[in-house]
Amino acid sequence: MAFLRHLSSRLLPAAWPRPSRPLARGLTASPEQPRQRRHPGKLYGGRATVTLIPGDGVGPELMLHVERVFRASHAPVDFEEVRVDSGAADGRDIGAAIAAVRRNRVALKGNFETAIERLPAHRRSLNVFFRTELDLFASVNRYRSLPGLGPAVATVAGPPLDIVVIRETTEGEYAHLEHESVPGVVESLKIITRARSVRLAEFAFSYARRHGRRSLAVVHKANIMKLTDGLFLRCCREVAAGYPEIEFGSLIVDNATMQLVSQPGRFDVLVTPSLYGVVVNNICAGLVGGPGLVPGASYSHRCAVFQTAIRNTAPGLAGRNAANPTAMLLAGCLLLDHLRLGGHARLIRGAVLGALRDAGTRTLDVGGRASSTEVVDYVVGRIQQEQQRP
Repeated sequence: MAFLRHLSSRLLPAAWPRPSRPLARGLTASPEQPRQRRHPGKLYGGRATVTLIPGDGVGPELMLHVERVFRASHAPVDFEEVRVDSGAADGRDIGAAIAAVRRNRVALKGNFETAIERLPAHRRSLNVFFRTELDLFASVNRYRSLPGLGPAVATVAGPPLDIVVIRETTEGEYAHLEHESVPGVVESLKIITRARSVRLAEFAFSYARRHGRRSLAVVHKANIMKLTDGLFLRCCREVAAGYPEIEFGSLIVDNATMQLVSQPGRFDVLVTPSLYGVVVNNICAGLVGGPGLVPGASYSHRCAVFQTAIRNTAPGLAGRNAANPTAMLLAGCLLLDHLRLGGHARLIRGAVLGALRDAGTRTLDVGGRASSTEVVDYVVGRIQQEQQRP
Protein backbone atom coordinates (compact mmCIF):
# COMPACT_ATOMS: atom_id res chain seq x y z
CA MET A 1 0.00 0.00 0.00
CA ALA A 2 2.88 2.36 0.75
CA PHE A 3 4.20 1.70 -2.76
CA LEU A 4 0.82 2.56 -4.28
CA ARG A 5 0.60 5.77 -2.26
CA HIS A 6 4.08 6.67 -3.54
CA LEU A 7 2.93 6.12 -7.11
CA SER A 8 -0.13 8.27 -6.57
CA SER A 9 1.92 11.12 -5.16
CA ARG A 10 4.24 11.01 -8.18
CA LEU A 11 1.71 10.56 -10.92
CA LEU A 12 -1.53 12.26 -9.97
CA PRO A 13 -1.48 16.01 -10.61
CA ALA A 14 -2.85 18.61 -8.26
CA ALA A 15 -6.33 20.01 -8.78
CA TRP A 16 -6.78 22.28 -11.78
CA PRO A 17 -9.11 25.21 -12.33
CA ARG A 18 -12.62 24.57 -13.57
CA PRO A 19 -12.81 24.10 -17.38
CA SER A 20 -14.13 27.06 -19.32
CA ARG A 21 -16.74 24.89 -21.07
CA PRO A 22 -18.58 21.68 -20.15
CA LEU A 23 -16.76 18.41 -20.72
CA ALA A 24 -18.23 15.14 -21.89
CA ARG A 25 -20.21 13.30 -19.22
CA GLY A 26 -18.10 11.84 -16.47
CA LEU A 27 -14.91 13.79 -17.20
CA THR A 28 -12.99 15.78 -14.64
CA ALA A 29 -9.98 17.51 -16.13
CA SER A 30 -8.24 20.76 -16.78
CA PRO A 31 -8.68 22.84 -19.89
CA GLU A 32 -5.75 23.18 -22.23
CA GLN A 33 -3.07 25.62 -21.17
CA PRO A 34 -4.94 28.49 -19.47
CA ARG A 35 -5.15 31.68 -21.44
CA GLN A 36 -2.48 33.92 -19.97
CA ARG A 37 -3.37 37.50 -19.18
CA ARG A 38 0.29 38.37 -18.68
CA HIS A 39 3.08 38.07 -21.22
CA PRO A 40 4.18 34.43 -21.68
CA GLY A 41 7.81 35.32 -20.82
CA LYS A 42 9.46 37.60 -18.29
CA LEU A 43 9.86 41.15 -19.58
CA TYR A 44 12.55 43.59 -18.48
CA GLY A 45 12.64 46.93 -20.26
CA GLY A 46 10.53 45.60 -23.11
CA ARG A 47 12.80 42.57 -23.62
CA ALA A 48 11.97 38.93 -22.94
CA THR A 49 14.27 36.79 -20.83
CA VAL A 50 14.54 33.21 -22.10
CA THR A 51 16.33 30.30 -20.48
CA LEU A 52 18.87 28.79 -22.88
CA ILE A 53 20.03 25.22 -22.20
CA PRO A 54 22.66 24.14 -24.78
CA GLY A 55 22.56 20.41 -23.96
CA ASP A 56 25.05 17.89 -25.34
CA GLY A 57 26.50 16.96 -28.72
CA VAL A 58 25.79 19.60 -31.36
CA GLY A 59 23.52 21.55 -29.00
CA PRO A 60 26.03 24.21 -27.90
CA GLU A 61 27.06 25.12 -31.46
CA LEU A 62 23.43 25.22 -32.63
CA MET A 63 22.59 27.61 -29.80
CA LEU A 64 25.39 29.92 -30.93
CA HIS A 65 23.78 29.99 -34.38
CA VAL A 66 20.40 30.86 -32.87
CA GLU A 67 21.89 33.68 -30.82
CA ARG A 68 23.63 35.08 -33.91
CA VAL A 69 20.43 35.01 -35.97
CA PHE A 70 18.41 36.59 -33.16
CA ARG A 71 20.95 39.42 -32.95
CA ALA A 72 20.77 39.95 -36.71
CA SER A 73 16.98 40.21 -36.54
CA HIS A 74 17.11 42.55 -33.52
CA ALA A 75 14.76 40.26 -31.62
CA PRO A 76 14.19 41.75 -28.13
CA VAL A 77 15.28 38.57 -26.35
CA ASP A 78 17.95 38.10 -23.69
CA PHE A 79 19.16 34.57 -23.01
CA GLU A 80 19.92 33.29 -19.54
CA GLU A 81 22.23 30.38 -20.31
CA VAL A 82 22.34 27.35 -18.01
CA ARG A 83 24.76 24.56 -18.89
CA VAL A 84 23.97 21.04 -17.74
CA ASP A 85 26.65 18.36 -17.47
CA SER A 86 24.72 15.18 -18.29
CA GLY A 87 27.54 13.06 -16.92
CA ALA A 88 27.65 14.72 -13.50
CA ALA A 89 26.86 12.52 -10.51
CA ASP A 90 24.86 15.18 -8.68
CA GLY A 91 21.79 17.03 -9.89
CA ARG A 92 22.87 20.61 -9.28
CA ASP A 93 23.09 21.53 -12.97
CA ILE A 94 19.71 20.12 -13.94
CA GLY A 95 18.18 21.66 -10.82
CA ALA A 96 19.49 25.07 -11.82
CA ALA A 97 18.09 24.64 -15.33
CA ILE A 98 14.66 23.66 -14.02
CA ALA A 99 14.65 26.63 -11.63
CA ALA A 100 15.54 28.99 -14.49
CA VAL A 101 12.70 27.68 -16.67
CA ARG A 102 10.24 28.08 -13.81
CA ARG A 103 11.46 31.63 -13.31
CA ASN A 104 11.38 32.72 -16.97
CA ARG A 105 8.49 30.47 -18.10
CA VAL A 106 10.04 29.88 -21.52
CA ALA A 107 13.18 28.09 -22.71
CA LEU A 108 15.17 27.04 -25.76
CA LYS A 109 16.71 23.66 -25.05
CA GLY A 110 19.26 21.30 -26.58
CA ASN A 111 19.06 17.59 -25.87
CA PHE A 112 20.79 15.75 -23.05
CA GLU A 113 22.79 12.61 -23.80
CA THR A 114 20.92 9.38 -22.96
CA ALA A 115 22.95 6.81 -24.90
CA ILE A 116 22.76 3.34 -23.36
CA GLU A 117 26.50 2.77 -23.41
CA ARG A 118 27.35 6.16 -21.86
CA LEU A 119 25.14 6.22 -18.78
CA PRO A 120 24.74 3.67 -15.96
CA ALA A 121 21.61 1.51 -15.98
CA HIS A 122 20.28 3.01 -12.75
CA ARG A 123 20.55 6.56 -14.06
CA ARG A 124 17.28 8.21 -14.98
CA SER A 125 17.15 10.08 -18.30
CA LEU A 126 17.75 13.78 -17.72
CA ASN A 127 15.37 14.63 -20.57
CA VAL A 128 12.56 12.69 -18.88
CA PHE A 129 13.43 14.10 -15.45
CA PHE A 130 13.40 17.63 -16.89
CA ARG A 131 9.97 17.11 -18.45
CA THR A 132 8.37 15.51 -15.42
CA GLU A 133 9.73 18.09 -12.96
CA LEU A 134 8.29 20.90 -15.09
CA ASP A 135 5.14 18.86 -15.88
CA LEU A 136 5.69 19.35 -19.62
CA PHE A 137 2.85 17.00 -20.47
CA ALA A 138 2.26 17.83 -24.14
CA SER A 139 4.85 17.52 -26.89
CA VAL A 140 3.71 19.18 -30.13
CA ASN A 141 5.59 18.59 -33.39
CA ARG A 142 4.40 19.66 -36.84
CA TYR A 143 5.77 17.85 -39.88
CA ARG A 144 5.40 19.65 -43.22
CA SER A 145 6.80 19.22 -46.67
CA LEU A 146 9.41 21.95 -46.94
CA PRO A 147 10.19 24.08 -50.01
CA GLY A 148 12.79 22.53 -52.26
CA LEU A 149 12.61 19.21 -50.43
CA GLY A 150 10.11 16.61 -51.59
CA PRO A 151 8.93 13.87 -49.23
CA ALA A 152 11.65 11.33 -48.54
CA VAL A 153 9.33 8.64 -49.94
CA ALA A 154 9.09 10.04 -53.45
CA THR A 155 6.89 7.22 -54.70
CA VAL A 156 4.03 8.24 -52.43
CA ALA A 157 1.47 10.25 -54.36
CA GLY A 158 -0.78 12.79 -52.73
CA PRO A 159 -0.83 16.27 -51.24
CA PRO A 160 2.13 17.84 -49.38
CA LEU A 161 2.50 16.49 -45.85
CA ASP A 162 1.18 18.48 -42.90
CA ILE A 163 0.92 16.25 -39.83
CA VAL A 164 0.82 17.33 -36.17
CA VAL A 165 1.87 14.78 -33.54
CA ILE A 166 0.77 15.50 -29.96
CA ARG A 167 2.38 13.16 -27.46
CA GLU A 168 1.79 12.68 -23.73
CA THR A 169 5.20 12.91 -22.03
CA THR A 170 4.77 12.45 -18.28
CA GLU A 171 3.66 8.84 -17.88
CA GLY A 172 3.30 5.55 -19.78
CA GLU A 173 6.47 3.50 -20.17
CA TYR A 174 8.49 6.66 -19.56
CA ALA A 175 7.45 6.76 -15.89
CA HIS A 176 10.82 5.12 -15.09
CA LEU A 177 9.23 2.57 -12.76
CA GLU A 178 11.46 -0.47 -13.32
CA HIS A 179 12.89 -2.98 -10.88
CA GLU A 180 14.48 -6.40 -10.84
CA SER A 181 12.14 -8.51 -8.71
CA VAL A 182 14.50 -11.51 -8.68
CA PRO A 183 17.81 -11.96 -10.52
CA GLY A 184 17.12 -12.22 -14.25
CA VAL A 185 13.52 -10.96 -14.00
CA VAL A 186 12.88 -7.28 -14.63
CA GLU A 187 9.48 -5.62 -14.33
CA SER A 188 8.54 -2.29 -15.89
CA LEU A 189 5.31 -0.56 -14.93
CA LYS A 190 3.30 1.26 -17.57
CA ILE A 191 1.24 3.94 -15.87
CA ILE A 192 -1.77 5.50 -17.59
CA THR A 193 -4.07 7.73 -15.55
CA ARG A 194 -7.47 9.10 -16.42
CA ALA A 195 -6.58 12.59 -15.27
CA ARG A 196 -3.51 12.91 -17.46
CA SER A 197 -5.12 11.21 -20.45
CA VAL A 198 -8.04 13.63 -20.35
CA ARG A 199 -5.67 16.55 -19.87
CA LEU A 200 -3.76 15.62 -23.03
CA ALA A 201 -6.95 14.96 -24.99
CA GLU A 202 -8.36 18.37 -24.04
CA PHE A 203 -5.08 19.99 -25.06
CA ALA A 204 -5.04 18.14 -28.40
CA PHE A 205 -8.64 18.87 -29.37
CA SER A 206 -8.29 22.49 -28.31
CA TYR A 207 -5.16 22.75 -30.46
CA ALA A 208 -6.97 21.19 -33.41
CA ARG A 209 -9.89 23.60 -33.06
CA ARG A 210 -7.70 26.70 -32.76
CA HIS A 211 -5.59 25.76 -35.76
CA GLY A 212 -8.48 24.71 -38.02
CA ARG A 213 -7.47 21.06 -38.24
CA ARG A 214 -10.09 18.77 -39.72
CA SER A 215 -9.44 15.42 -38.01
CA LEU A 216 -7.72 13.81 -35.05
CA ALA A 217 -6.72 10.16 -34.60
CA VAL A 218 -5.47 8.38 -31.49
CA VAL A 219 -2.61 5.89 -31.84
CA HIS A 220 -2.86 3.01 -29.38
CA LYS A 221 -2.52 -0.73 -28.73
CA ALA A 222 -5.77 -1.23 -26.85
CA ASN A 223 -6.39 -4.55 -28.57
CA ILE A 224 -3.58 -6.00 -26.43
CA MET A 225 -3.13 -3.54 -23.56
CA LYS A 226 -6.82 -3.37 -22.84
CA LEU A 227 -6.59 -1.59 -19.49
CA THR A 228 -3.81 0.98 -20.04
CA ASP A 229 -4.21 1.85 -23.70
CA GLY A 230 -7.91 1.13 -23.39
CA LEU A 231 -8.19 3.89 -20.78
CA PHE A 232 -6.20 6.34 -22.92
CA LEU A 233 -8.39 5.63 -25.96
CA ARG A 234 -11.60 5.85 -23.95
CA CYS A 235 -10.64 9.23 -22.47
CA CYS A 236 -9.84 10.63 -25.92
CA ARG A 237 -13.13 9.34 -27.30
CA GLU A 238 -15.09 10.96 -24.47
CA VAL A 239 -13.36 14.32 -24.93
CA ALA A 240 -14.03 14.09 -28.68
CA ALA A 241 -17.76 14.40 -27.94
CA GLY A 242 -17.17 18.04 -27.05
CA TYR A 243 -15.60 18.79 -30.45
CA PRO A 244 -18.16 17.59 -33.01
CA GLU A 245 -16.59 19.58 -35.86
CA ILE A 246 -13.37 17.53 -35.63
CA GLU A 247 -13.49 14.06 -37.17
CA PHE A 248 -12.29 11.52 -34.59
CA GLY A 249 -10.64 8.19 -35.29
CA SER A 250 -8.19 5.69 -33.85
CA LEU A 251 -5.47 3.41 -35.17
CA ILE A 252 -3.55 0.52 -33.65
CA VAL A 253 0.10 1.58 -33.52
CA ASP A 254 1.43 -1.05 -35.92
CA ASN A 255 -1.19 -0.14 -38.51
CA ALA A 256 -0.52 3.56 -37.93
CA THR A 257 3.18 3.17 -38.73
CA MET A 258 2.40 1.29 -41.95
CA GLN A 259 -0.18 3.88 -43.02
CA LEU A 260 2.26 6.71 -42.28
CA VAL A 261 4.75 5.24 -44.70
CA SER A 262 2.27 4.24 -47.41
CA GLN A 263 -0.36 7.03 -47.15
CA PRO A 264 1.07 9.87 -45.04
CA GLY A 265 -1.19 12.47 -46.64
CA ARG A 266 -4.28 10.99 -44.99
CA PHE A 267 -3.27 12.15 -41.49
CA ASP A 268 -3.93 15.49 -39.85
CA VAL A 269 -3.45 15.36 -36.03
CA LEU A 270 -2.15 12.25 -34.27
CA VAL A 271 -2.40 11.87 -30.49
CA THR A 272 -0.25 9.28 -28.74
CA PRO A 273 0.87 7.99 -25.38
CA SER A 274 4.54 8.51 -24.66
CA LEU A 275 6.31 5.50 -26.20
CA TYR A 276 4.31 5.28 -29.43
CA GLY A 277 4.84 8.99 -29.95
CA VAL A 278 8.60 8.48 -30.15
CA VAL A 279 8.15 5.98 -32.99
CA VAL A 280 5.57 8.07 -34.84
CA ASN A 281 7.67 11.24 -34.53
CA ASN A 282 10.75 9.59 -36.00
CA ILE A 283 8.78 8.17 -38.95
CA CYS A 284 7.28 11.58 -39.67
CA ALA A 285 10.69 13.25 -39.47
CA GLY A 286 12.03 10.75 -42.00
CA LEU A 287 9.15 11.49 -44.34
CA VAL A 288 9.89 15.21 -44.51
CA GLY A 289 13.67 14.95 -44.81
CA GLY A 290 15.21 14.05 -41.46
CA PRO A 291 15.73 15.17 -37.86
CA GLY A 292 17.63 18.32 -38.79
CA LEU A 293 14.55 20.00 -40.24
CA VAL A 294 11.74 19.81 -37.69
CA PRO A 295 11.26 22.03 -34.63
CA GLY A 296 9.18 21.05 -31.63
CA ALA A 297 7.68 22.36 -28.42
CA SER A 298 6.64 21.01 -25.03
CA TYR A 299 3.99 22.65 -22.87
CA SER A 300 2.85 22.67 -19.27
CA HIS A 301 0.26 24.94 -17.71
CA ARG A 302 3.05 27.26 -16.56
CA CYS A 303 5.84 27.18 -19.14
CA ALA A 304 6.89 26.28 -22.68
CA VAL A 305 10.14 24.71 -23.89
CA PHE A 306 11.24 24.82 -27.53
CA GLN A 307 13.72 22.38 -29.08
CA THR A 308 14.23 20.10 -32.05
CA ALA A 309 11.39 17.62 -32.60
CA ILE A 310 13.71 14.60 -32.65
CA ARG A 311 15.74 14.18 -29.45
CA ASN A 312 19.13 13.53 -31.00
CA THR A 313 22.39 14.95 -29.65
CA ALA A 314 24.33 13.86 -32.80
CA PRO A 315 27.67 13.50 -30.98
CA GLY A 316 29.32 12.34 -34.21
CA LEU A 317 28.69 15.78 -35.76
CA ALA A 318 29.79 17.83 -32.76
CA GLY A 319 32.65 20.20 -33.54
CA ARG A 320 32.60 19.44 -37.27
CA ASN A 321 30.52 22.45 -38.40
CA ALA A 322 28.26 19.99 -40.24
CA ALA A 323 25.02 19.84 -38.22
CA ASN A 324 21.90 21.15 -39.93
CA PRO A 325 20.84 24.28 -37.99
CA THR A 326 17.36 24.41 -39.56
CA ALA A 327 15.41 22.62 -36.82
CA MET A 328 16.89 24.68 -33.99
CA LEU A 329 16.48 27.95 -35.89
CA LEU A 330 12.83 27.10 -36.57
CA ALA A 331 12.43 26.16 -32.89
CA GLY A 332 13.62 29.69 -32.19
CA CYS A 333 10.87 30.96 -34.49
CA LEU A 334 8.28 29.00 -32.50
CA LEU A 335 9.67 30.59 -29.36
CA LEU A 336 9.31 34.07 -30.88
CA ASP A 337 5.72 33.28 -31.89
CA HIS A 338 5.04 32.20 -28.31
CA LEU A 339 6.48 35.51 -27.04
CA ARG A 340 4.17 37.37 -29.43
CA LEU A 341 7.11 38.54 -31.54
CA GLY A 342 5.56 37.30 -34.76
CA GLY A 343 7.32 39.85 -36.99
CA HIS A 344 10.76 38.64 -35.94
CA ALA A 345 9.63 35.02 -36.27
CA ARG A 346 8.41 35.58 -39.84
CA LEU A 347 11.63 37.36 -40.78
CA ILE A 348 13.83 34.51 -39.54
CA ARG A 349 11.56 31.75 -40.82
CA GLY A 350 11.50 33.22 -44.31
CA ALA A 351 15.30 33.37 -44.39
CA VAL A 352 15.67 29.79 -43.11
CA LEU A 353 13.23 28.42 -45.68
CA GLY A 354 15.02 30.45 -48.36
CA ALA A 355 18.25 28.63 -47.46
CA LEU A 356 16.48 25.30 -48.01
CA ARG A 357 15.30 26.38 -51.46
CA ASP A 358 18.86 27.15 -52.50
CA ALA A 359 20.75 23.92 -53.24
CA GLY A 360 24.01 25.69 -52.42
CA THR A 361 23.03 26.25 -48.80
CA ARG A 362 21.88 22.78 -47.84
CA THR A 363 23.82 20.63 -45.41
CA LEU A 364 24.92 17.08 -46.13
CA ASP A 365 21.88 15.45 -44.51
CA VAL A 366 19.55 17.02 -47.09
CA GLY A 367 21.71 16.46 -50.15
CA GLY A 368 23.98 19.49 -50.04
CA ARG A 369 27.57 20.29 -49.14
CA ALA A 370 27.21 23.47 -47.09
CA SER A 371 28.57 23.77 -43.57
CA SER A 372 26.44 24.91 -40.63
CA THR A 373 28.16 28.31 -40.72
CA GLU A 374 27.48 28.74 -44.44
CA VAL A 375 23.77 28.13 -43.88
CA VAL A 376 23.67 30.66 -41.04
CA ASP A 377 25.67 33.17 -43.10
CA TYR A 378 22.97 32.92 -45.78
CA VAL A 379 20.20 33.34 -43.21
CA VAL A 380 21.82 36.39 -41.65
CA GLY A 381 22.47 37.92 -45.07
CA ARG A 382 18.85 37.35 -46.10
CA ILE A 383 17.61 38.96 -42.89
CA GLN A 384 19.79 42.01 -43.44
CA GLN A 385 18.53 42.35 -47.00
CA GLU A 386 14.93 42.27 -45.81
CA GLN A 387 15.66 44.88 -43.14
CA GLN A 388 17.14 47.26 -45.72
CA ARG A 389 14.05 47.20 -47.90
CA PRO A 390 12.04 50.45 -47.76
